[in-house]
Amino acid sequence: MDRSEVIRIDGTEKVAGTDGTWSQCTRRGNMLFISGQIALDADGELVGADDFEAQAIQALDNLKAMLEAGGASLEDLMMINVYVTDMDNRPIFARVRDGYFRDNPPSSTIVEIKRLCMDELLLEVNGIAVI
Repeated sequence: MDRSEVIRIDGTEKVAGTDGTWSQCTRRGNMLFISGQIALDADGELVGADDFEAQAIQALDNLKAMLEAGGASLEDLMMINVYVTDMDNRPIFARVRDGYFRDNPPSSTIVEIKRLCMDELLLEVNGIAVI
């Protein structure tokens, strides 16, 4: 791939597509930028209404699927940003996250926010990977 070439990925068979105004994932050279992943399944249906743990699992599964679509893996993930609507859920996220990043966790930031793009969403996770 030409280092100046930009590849945009709008969705996969595992992650719902976008409306075309943004990309789920953008790759340039060996850098991969994954947009915020939320608790929607491949059909765009909410997973785990009122269930933070189920939403965390779905969001991280989506993040992993977008990494793979961009030619990367969890091992290539350098940083994640986590946005939660209630910081009291931080220990739950930490436990779920540990199931994905046992040996080599990425840098991480967690921020409490008022709300996300859908009222039922409890968290969103984005990431940056170096391949």
